[in-house]
Amino acid sequence: MPFGQIIVGPPGSGKTTYCWGAYQYLTAIGRKVAIVNLDPANDTIPYPCAVNIADLITLDDTMRELSLGPNGGIMFCLEYLLENLDWLTERLKELQDHYILFDFPGQVELFTHHTAVKDILGKLEKLDYRLVAVHLVDAHYCTDPSKFISVLLLSLKTMIQLELPHVNVLSKIDLIESYGKLRFNLDFYTDVMDLSYLLDSLNEDAFGSKFKKLNAALCELIEDFSLVAFYTLCVEDKESMTKLQQVIDKAGGFVFGGLTEGNESIMLSAMKSGYHEDVRDIQERWMEEPEDDYDNDQDII
Repeated sequence: MPFGQIIVGPPGSGKTTYCWGAYQYLTAIGRKVAIVNLDPANDTIPYPCAVNIADLITLDDTMRELSLGPNGGIMFCLEYLLENLDWLTERLKELQDHYILFDFPGQVELFTHHTAVKDILGKLEKLDYRLVAVHLVDAHYCTDPSKFISVLLLSLKTMIQLELPHVNVLSKIDLIESYGKLRFNLDFYTDVMDLSYLLDSLNEDAFGSKFKKLNAALCELIEDFSLVAFYTLCVEDKESMTKLQQVIDKAGGFVFGGLTEGNESIMLSAMKSGYHEDVRDIQERWMEEPEDDYDNDQDII
């Protein structure tokens, strides 16, 4: 019963950096880890790659022979992988005793409406793989209300599309205010609290004010599903990585009986894993106090 993570997220969210950091961390704690690169555009791989899609098909060849652009080329490469999935499964047989990190491309179309990735994951599940989707988004999007709403919609659609145990992550949390200050405390964004507060900010914007009804409908949609929440991550911080891996292990069931010894007591393992993240220490460490009087609004929320 192999376990693994499906690393997804928009371009620049830190997927490859996370794969390398997670590989180093999990290896250090004694877990046998292998990374599978399924991003044909990733030609500068910093980590040891057990399986590389470039050995099957390359983006440059696809773009040149089929006269496709980068996005179309990547989508074709994933479709080609789906049609030749035996190539992948044969190589994965050599990694049966490993914990697998799958590094996927950053094109959001692949995780919102295109079916190639979903079909690939479905076939892997039929082979008894226990997978968790780890969806990374850049934390600095929280500084812009319109971008944060977009991130919420993207996260929600990805959760619905992939149909896997899912962990949403605000990556690069140490750089969250590099593009501006947050309007509210960090827990407002991680717990996705009452979006009506962001709605006021959207309607005050010169562009957003033209779409007040649409803004309200989008916020209502996100709240009606009530599925999206975020954990935080600073890859260079050991404590941050430890807490996130605990969440992922519990989401995928690894903690209830994984590849390592010492899981004789399922209930004991369950009690040791997972946590509800208290982001107050994270905010104190990497952020300044918000300018708005958010604390007074907590009673309303």
